[in-house]
Amino acid sequence: MTENNTLNILKKAIILEQRGHAFYKKVAQQTENKAVKSFFESMAREETLHLKVLAEQFKSFTASGKFEPGSFKDAQKSELPDAILTPDVIKGIAAAGFEASAISAAMAMEQRAVNIYADQADAAQDPEEKKLYLWLSTWERDHLTMLMEMDQLLLDQVWGDNNFWPF
Repeated sequence: MTENNTLNILKKAIILEQRGHAFYKKVAQQTENKAVKSFFESMAREETLHLKVLAEQFKSFTASGKFEPGSFKDAQKSELPDAILTPDVIKGIAAAGFEASAISAAMAMEQRAVNIYADQADAAQDPEEKKLYLWLSTWERDHLTMLMEMDQLLLDQVWGDNNFWPF
């Protein structure tokens, strides 16, 4: 992969993470439910972590033409799995409301990130670059999975609340 292409991919990834952070932060600001606000704030913090790692890699690659090994090894685990599917979060999201729409938009955003990072991991020749994009794609896939589970719980809640069950 050419140096210019690598830098363009890093720039694209940085922008993707900045947009994710801005989106999650805005949703957190607009929701009134404490548990839901906390969830979206956590998502924003995780996007900030990804942004920091990408910025460090961009700086390293710009200076040396190489990816810095291990810049993300201390940030291997998301804080979200323990906080995501609590009854308070699910109850706090109105199934047809703003937060439910935000979850739908977030799923599309996370899917795009998974695709970009997985493709880059496959294409990378540099072992550290490959590790970086595998780490990011795994993390974003975890986000996507959590959001999909939330979306399904919300769908089930709407069906149950509105007696849509045919039996």
